[in-house]
Amino acid sequence: MDGPLLELTGITKRFGATLALNDVRFDLRAGEVHALMGENGAGKSTLMKILSGNIQRDSGSMLIEGRPVEIRSPRDARARGIAIIHQELNTVPAMTVAENLSLGQEPRNRFGMLDRRRVLRDAREKLARIHADIDPTRPLGSLGIGMQQMVEIARAVSENARVLVLDEPTAALSRAEAQELYGVVNHMRAQGVGLIYISHRMEEVWQLADRISVFRDGTYVGTGTRDELSEADVVRMMVGRSIGDLYRHEPRHPGDVVLDVQDIAAKGLGPASFQVRAGEVVSMSGLVGSGRTELARLVFGADRRQAGTVLVNGRRSNPADPAAAIADGLAMVPEDRKSQGLFLDHSVERNVAISSLGRFTSAQVVRDRAVRQAVLAQMERLRLRKNAIDLPVRALSGGNQQKAALARWLLRDSPVMILDEPTRGVDVGAKREIYELIDALARAGKAILVISSDLPEAIGIADRVLVVRGGRIVKELSAAEASEETVMRHAVGAGSDHQTPSMEANP
Repeated sequence: MDGPLLELTGITKRFGATLALNDVRFDLRAGEVHALMGENGAGKSTLMKILSGNIQRDSGSMLIEGRPVEIRSPRDARARGIAIIHQELNTVPAMTVAENLSLGQEPRNRFGMLDRRRVLRDAREKLARIHADIDPTRPLGSLGIGMQQMVEIARAVSENARVLVLDEPTAALSRAEAQELYGVVNHMRAQGVGLIYISHRMEEVWQLADRISVFRDGTYVGTGTRDELSEADVVRMMVGRSIGDLYRHEPRHPGDVVLDVQDIAAKGLGPASFQVRAGEVVSMSGLVGSGRTELARLVFGADRRQAGTVLVNGRRSNPADPAAAIADGLAMVPEDRKSQGLFLDHSVERNVAISSLGRFTSAQVVRDRAVRQAVLAQMERLRLRKNAIDLPVRALSGGNQQKAALARWLLRDSPVMILDEPTRGVDVGAKREIYELIDALARAGKAILVISSDLPEAIGIADRVLVVRGGRIVKELSAAEASEETVMRHAVGAGSDHQTPSMEANP
């Protein structure tokens, strides 16, 4: 085929007074990986929603193999060979892995009933195609978010699409899982599939992409090959300015212990002990499934611990639920903001204010004006546009949803902040803003525990790194000792020191 497999020209889309896309263009060739990059709110997701049939363009043309097409629904998109893996999971947690993989394609037996044996057989074949070692009979919701993402990838790959859109597909994957995905991407490229790859991770874009296009503020900025563009070029195109060292911060000087965790345990977890001091950032690193998130949930009371103690500023905290943990001075931004961290159909204002309403209540009446002013102050702090305050959180980009989740705890002003994957699905400009915020919070005396699958991030922003494997903390490393190689060696059990380290922080 001489021309593009897919060609979008002059695409414009408005949401009320907001111009989300302004005369943008994008094309995709068969057998290439074309990366689409831009800050959150740049218009990437809006264009993909148009391509997938979830929303309709206001103007512009869409051509597949040179022929004009109209895509008015997701069914239309699938019929034309377009499959999309969304940044936010689009699965049914209560159903099994196999049932999720057969959704919309349920096989029937000769009596018209669901053929459950074939559902299971097909699921195993789909998972094997991407080398995913997942039990298809397990409820999807019992898997970690990384494994759930792999299930969604398996479903999309099984559709034999001509155009495959991957929207932040590795955001919740371990390095080994990401490498498996790269193999799937290269296999599909070799089969002549055109892949649109949306990612904020420069290293994987440079590893996979043949061409890179950049959007900014709903407009098309430019396109180039990997040989024509440098990472610095792409960042400048994305944000309109240069970004310095992403993780740069001045040395911090931790104070007294604020969070003291001793021998917490639950089924398959722990015992685990660690401390976080005032003015300190401690990161937990490990492979997906290592137990990082589960340990944090025990601390926060989201899951019931069977043993151990947690002290906040010297006071015992034994929360039976997150509400009690919040009252004890703990805050947690969960890894899955969509299902655990936000009320998607409620406004930004309600989402930010929900945990702090007691501060704005007199005689059991909420002072609405004071709430609004306080929420606006936190939105300004996080560079969330003020006119978004009345929008449902669902209408925000993924990065701005994350900012709304962070704003809730900034307003609460808790002494302990647990941030689980705080920059998942966030663009490079917003990442830098979040890192600066974490640093500012630490310098204001907060004790901050960060869980991150991004090794450079986990190392770069922290004063200490706790390596987790098998639900236990197997190694503690200072910022000076931590390197990607050292952390990974202990994460996979190849470290020479297998002794559980002292969890005392350096004063």
